[in-house]
Amino acid sequence: MRASLFLIPVPLGDTETRHVLPEYNRDVILSIRHFVVENVRTARRFLKKVEPSIVIDELSFRELNKHTSPAEVSDFLRPLAEGHSVGVISEAGCPAIADPGADVVAIAQRKGYPVVPLVGPSSILLSLMASGFNGQSFAFHGYLPIDAAERVAMIKKMESRVYGESQTQLFIETPYRNQRLVEELIRVCRPSTKLCVAADITCADEYIRTRPVKEWAGKLPDLSKRPTIFLLYK
Repeated sequence: MRASLFLIPVPLGDTETRHVLPEYNRDVILSIRHFVVENVRTARRFLKKVEPSIVIDELSFRELNKHTSPAEVSDFLRPLAEGHSVGVISEAGCPAIADPGADVVAIAQRKGYPVVPLVGPSSILLSLMASGFNGQSFAFHGYLPIDAAERVAMIKKMESRVYGESQTQLFIETPYRNQRLVEELIRVCRPSTKLCVAADITCADEYIRTRPVKEWAGKLPDLSKRPTIFLLYK
C-alpha cells in the first residue's frame, strides 16, 4: 500500500463501528503506526474498539488542536517522507470537516503526499439527507456567534439566504446551549420557515424531525446534552 495520509472517520456517538464503518477501514488502520489525533485518549479508545488486538504502545500519536503551530503540523507528516502512512483521527465524524485536521491535509497537499479520505459518518450529510431540504445547494456554518446580537444577526442572514438563494443552512452549537438556540430560532425566524433538528445521528436514540418553526413551540425534546445539528429551509 502506497504511503498516504489517511483520513479515518470515527462514529458520531456510542455506536458499534461495524454499523457505520466499512471493513476496509479496519484493514487500513491495522497498516498504520503513526496517527495525528484531536485527542490521544479517545483515539486510543476508538482504535481498540475497531480491533481489540491492537497494541497501542507500538503506535505513535501526535495531538492536533487549535494551538498547534504550522511547524509542528508539518513535522507530524515526517513519517510520510520516510515511506510510512499517517492516519488522521478526529473526535467524531469525518476528519478535516469542522475540526483542525484540515491543517494537516493542507500541508500534505502542498507537499504532494497522497491524501485518502475513508468512508464514514458525517452529521452534515446524514442530517441533510434526512431533512427533506435542498441537497443541491447548502452551506455549513459551524458554530454561531456567542454574542446574542451577533447570533441573531447571523440567524437572520441565514434565513435570508434560504429565501433568496433556496439554499439549505446548517449549523451546530455546544450541547449545553442547544435548548437556548432552538428557542431563539423559534423567536427570530419566520413562522413558516422549516427547521430540522437532528440529534445523536446514527446512535440508538437518534432523533431527526422537520417542522415549520411555529410548530416547534412546546414540542422541543431535551437537547441539553445531545450532539445536535440544525438545518433551516423554506
